Amino acid sequence: MQLTAEQIQQNWIQFLGYINDHITSPRKEKLVEFYEKFEDRLILMPAAHKKEYHNAFPGGYIDHVNRVVKGALHLHDLWGMMGADLSTYTKEELVFAALNHDLGKMGSEEEESYIPQTDEWRRNKLGENYMFNNKVPFASVPDRSLFLLQSHSIPYSFNEMITIQTHDGLYDEGNKKYLIGFMPEQRPRTSLPFIVHQADLMAARIEFEHEWLPKFNLSLDEQKKKYTLESNKKYPTPSATKQKALGSVKSEGLKNLLDNL
Repeated sequence: MQLTAEQIQQNWIQFLGYINDHITSPRKEKLVEFYEKFEDRLILMPAAHKKEYHNAFPGGYIDHVNRVVKGALHLHDLWGMMGADLSTYTKEELVFAALNHDLGKMGSEEEESYIPQTDEWRRNKLGENYMFNNKVPFASVPDRSLFLLQSHSIPYSFNEMITIQTHDGLYDEGNKKYLIGFMPEQRPRTSLPFIVHQADLMAARIEFEHEWLPKFNLSLDEQKKKYTLESNKKYPTPSATKQKALGSVKSEGLKNLLDNL
């Protein structure tokens, strides 16, 4: 999947629009300043390094984040309709966490995490359009997300911290201490982490479908064309099989009975 230059630019405008529409001052101005500082990197950044993951193409990161924000806003309404207590978080916290849940994928201030793959074999055989930049010290994506916000004096609430930290749900073993609590007081006091995780999961699944389902369907269509009864003569037709079976029956009565069937 590829985005046009117009789509990439429109996604960026939509992304900044979420900040302006849902984040209040003075945090809004700090967040806009931060994202405009790294605009050249973020606007073209992929969401992953290989095709098997989601949105591994230029502009894929912002495309993914916008889908997560949009999904989170819809899920907020759905959870409320189903009876969830929406008073345990604010809509600003919801949008802030969704906007910044994968921020750590950008790398450090000096170096980006994903750089073009230089190994042609890995690019062609493994679908790795990008590779990890070894100049960036290792940190988990949530940890780096929170560090980048903190280092640019962008404050976040406790709800936002826990939500960004646990947005991968139980796909990350480290989240068990937050999401699997055997005592009521150990469980999250808000549904916000679950809503953002669901939005992220839904977005990644939809992006997978956009990338791979057309290819799967194409392969199936090609197989159907190659393996039909008309084109593959080594397989006898049903009528030929029937005539062969009837020819081996000696009893006229039984033959007539089978013929009628």
